[in-house]
Amino acid sequence: MARPLRSAEDLARRGLAAPDAVPALAAVGARYSISVTPHVAALIERPDDPIGLQYVPDVAELVTAPHEIEDPTADAPFTPVKGVVHRYPDRALLKPLLACPVYCRFCFRREAVGPDGGVLTESELDAALDWFARTPAVREAILTGGDPLMLSPRRLSRILSRLSAIPHIETLRIHSRVPVADPGRVDAAMAAALTLDTPLYLCVHANHAREFTPEAGAALRCLHAAGAVLLGQSVLLRGVNDSAPALEALFRAMLRHRVKPYYLHQLDPAPGTARFHVPEDEGLALLRALRGRVTGLAWPTYVVEAPQGGGKRPVGWAGGAGQAGADR
Repeated sequence: MARPLRSAEDLARRGLAAPDAVPALAAVGARYSISVTPHVAALIERPDDPIGLQYVPDVAELVTAPHEIEDPTADAPFTPVKGVVHRYPDRALLKPLLACPVYCRFCFRREAVGPDGGVLTESELDAALDWFARTPAVREAILTGGDPLMLSPRRLSRILSRLSAIPHIETLRIHSRVPVADPGRVDAAMAAALTLDTPLYLCVHANHAREFTPEAGAALRCLHAAGAVLLGQSVLLRGVNDSAPALEALFRAMLRHRVKPYYLHQLDPAPGTARFHVPEDEGLALLRALRGRVTGLAWPTYVVEAPQGGGKRPVGWAGGAGQAGADR
C-alpha cells in the first residue's frame, strides 16, 4: 500500500514541489506537519490548484500576520480535563487523538496536530469519558481532533459505546476528513463501529467539488447505510472555493452524495494562514449570488468564530458574539 507524502522530499519526488524549494518547505514541515494521502495526491494537478493549495505547504506559512493567534478558537481555557473542550452548555468536544490523514495548510489546530498522534492514554480517555458521565448538562458529545476516523474500529467502537450508554447523551457527532481524504479506511468494520442506537451525525469536511471522487462516494454510501446522518462543513478559502460557481459545485456535490451542507466557516486566524483569507463581506456576496440558483437544501450557515472562545455566530448576524452556533 502506498504511504502518504510526509515531507518536502516526498512532495518533490511526486512532482508537487520544485527540487530547489525543498529546503524552504522542509522548514515549514518542521513547524507544521505535512501529510498528503495517495488518494489526495492523485487529485492534485499542480501545487496551486484548489486541491493542492489545501495540502501542499508554502513558505508563507512561516509568516504570522498581526491578527493571527496560536489558539484562535481558545480551546485551552475551556478544557476541564485533557481531551475535552466544553465551550457551550449542552455540548462538548472529545479529542481522542490529534492525528489526521492529511494536514490542511489552514488548520486552526495546526500548532497541535501531527503524526505523533496525541492519542489519549487509556487512563486519560477514561477520565475524559467519566467527565461526560458526570456532566448531565452535556447532551451532545462531539468527537474531533485530529480525525476520529483515524482510530481503529475497535477503539472507536469502545468510545462511542461508552458515550451512548450515558443517559443524558442524546446525540453523537463525529467530524472527519477521512471519507474524502482517505476513503479506503471506511470499511465494514468501521461501519459496524458507527452503527448505534444513539443518533450519530457525521460532519464531512470538504472544500471543493473535486474531493467527491467515486471512492469518496462509496465511503459516504457505506456511512449512510450504517445509519449516520451526513452533514458537510467547509472553510471559505482564497483560491479554493472563493467564487459562486465553485461554492455551487461544492454544495451540489455534497447533496449528490447525501451530505447536507451545514457550515461554511470563515477562516480562523491561525498563524501563517493569511493567504487563504476571504473578507466576510466578500463571502456574504458569494452566498447572495447563489440565492435562487441552488435549493435551500444546499444552503449552509456561514459562521465566524468570535474571539477568545466566544463561540460561532452567523456572519452578518446582528446579535452579540457567542450567543449562537455549534462547536466544530
